[in-house]
Amino acid sequence: MGANQSSSRSLPTPGEEVNFDHFQILRAIGKGSFGKVCIVQKRDARGNMYAMKYVRKGECAERGALKNVAREVEILSRLEHPCLVNLWFSFQDEEDLFMVSDLLLGGDLRYHLQQDVQFSEESVTLFIAEVALALDYLQKNRIVHRDIKPDNILLDEEGHAHVTDFNIASTLEKDQLATSLSGTKPYMAPEIYKCSCEEFGVLGYGFAVDWWSLGVLAWETLAGSRPFAVHASTSYREALQLLANRPEPPSRWSQGIRDVIERLLAIEPLERCSTLKELKQLGPMINMDFDAVLKKRIKPAFTPPKDHLNCDPTFELEEMIVETKPLHKKKKRLAKQRSLIRAESLADEHTMQHHAQQQQQLHHQQHNQHQQHNQQSQHQQQQCSQIPIGQLSEQASIELQLQQRLAFIPEYRVYNRERELERQERERKERQWEEELNTAMNRPEPAAAAAAAAAAAHRSFEPEEQSAEQSSEQQQQPTDGRLNVSKASVRARISGSPARSVVAANCPTSSASANPSTATTTTAAAATAAAASASTLRPEEKLDFIDASPEASASS
Repeated sequence: MGANQSSSRSLPTPGEEVNFDHFQILRAIGKGSFGKVCIVQKRDARGNMYAMKYVRKGECAERGALKNVAREVEILSRLEHPCLVNLWFSFQDEEDLFMVSDLLLGGDLRYHLQQDVQFSEESVTLFIAEVALALDYLQKNRIVHRDIKPDNILLDEEGHAHVTDFNIASTLEKDQLATSLSGTKPYMAPEIYKCSCEEFGVLGYGFAVDWWSLGVLAWETLAGSRPFAVHASTSYREALQLLANRPEPPSRWSQGIRDVIERLLAIEPLERCSTLKELKQLGPMINMDFDAVLKKRIKPAFTPPKDHLNCDPTFELEEMIVETKPLHKKKKRLAKQRSLIRAESLADEHTMQHHAQQQQQLHHQQHNQHQQHNQQSQHQQQQCSQIPIGQLSEQASIELQLQQRLAFIPEYRVYNRERELERQERERKERQWEEELNTAMNRPEPAAAAAAAAAAAHRSFEPEEQSAEQSSEQQQQPTDGRLNVSKASVRARISGSPARSVVAANCPTSSASANPSTATTTTAAAATAAAASASTLRPEEKLDFIDASPEASASS
C-alpha cells in the first residue's frame, strides 16, 4: 500500500511531536468499526515497526463513539504488560485519530479458527494462562475489559497471546460496579444480561465478567465452536436461558482442562474462577510456572506460519481499491484541504477589510453632512454591517463548521511512550547518582572525598544520549517478556502477501493508464473479488458491538 512511498521526507527532530508524516505505511492488516490497522515503520534511525490503528473522526462523531476512543487511549497510556498489546504513540490530524502499538505478526485467534486450526490442550492451557496474567494486571489497575474474545487475542511470531482492543474497557473505582450493556453477545457474562432485566435485581457487575469471557474463548478455541448458541439477534432473556444450560464438555478433553473451563463458566460470579490466585489451584494450572509464562520462556505448542502475514488479504485490497480516503494519499489530500481553508480565510479577511473601509467612509460623511443626512448615513451603516462576511453558501458554511469541530478533539490524549521511557531512564540515573553520592559522603574520610569525586566524574563523563546504532542494538536484544519483531521478517511476509499478486493481476498499471474505462471495469472487478473473498474468510455470523456509556459512580 505504502511501501513504494518516497523516503525523502525529513526525519523527525528530537523533541518534535510525533505525527502521521513520521511513519511509512507498509500494509493494511486489519479492520475495525471506524477504520483500519496497518503495518508502519517509523522514519528515524531505528526504523522500528509498529501497528497503526486509525479511526475516522467523522464516523465516530456520527455514532457518538469519540468518548470511547478517547477513553481507550487514556487507559492504554497507563498500561504496560508483556501479555497486552501496548500503546506507543497517539496523535490526530484533521481526518483521523491514530494509535500506534506493538506489532504482532501471528494473527488473532479468530483468523486461525477460520483456517481450521485444531488447537491442542497444551496450546489452550498456555493461552488461558497468558490471558489470565493480563486480566490479573488489569484487575490490579481497576480496569474491566468487557470484550475478551478470539478476535481480540493477538499472537506474536512465536505464538504467545496478547490482549488488545480496549474500546469498551472501563475503569472501576473501589466498590464500584458497571451497569452498561457492553460487549459482544456470545461472550457476555450472565450478570451483564441481568442488569437489563429488573426482575433479577442485579445492580451491576465487576471484573468477573472478563473471566467468563475467557471461559467461552477457551471452550471455542479447544472445541472449534462456542458452548452456547447465543447470536447477535438473541434477546437478553433468551440468552440467559441458553447460558443456564451449559452443554457437557467433549469426552476427549482431559479432566484437568474440564475443571478449568467449568469453573470459568460458573453462572454465579461468586462461584466463578475470577482471580489468578484461584486459577492457579485448578487442573493443569497447579504445575504451571507463571513466572516463566510472564517472561515468555515456555515455548508455545502452536507457532503461527512465518512465510506470510496471518491476516485476511482482502484488507489490503479494500485499502487500495475500495477505500475512499486511503492513507497513502492522505498527505496530498490534507494539503489540498488546508490550501482551500487558507484561501477561504484570505477571502474572508479581504471581505472584512472591504466592509471596514466602507464603514469608515460612511463615518466620515456623517461629520460633513447635515443632521438629517447624518441619520440617513447611520441607517446605511447599520445595513452595511448586516452584510454577511465570507461569501459562502449555506452548505459550504456547514461543511466548514464540521471541519472546525472535527479538527481537534481535546479529550484525545497525545501520547509518546518513547519520551516516557526516556524520562523514566533519566529519573533512574538520577536516583542512582544520588545513592552513589550519599554512599560516598557517608564513608569515613579521606575515602569519602575520593569516592564523591569519582561519583561526580562518573556522572560528568557518562553520555546522556546513546548513538542511534547503540540504541537500535539494545532494542534488538531479546529481553524477558518483550516483543522482538524482526524487520526482515516483516518485509519478507509483505513481499509474499497474496494481496500483492491479486492486485497485480486485477489492476495492471500500464493498462489502467492507457484506458481509463478499462481501469474502472478492472477496479470494480477487483473490488467484487475482494468482497467475495471476504465472505468466505469472515465468520458467517456478524457479532454485534454495543458501545459503552461512561460509567457513573456507585452503581455506574
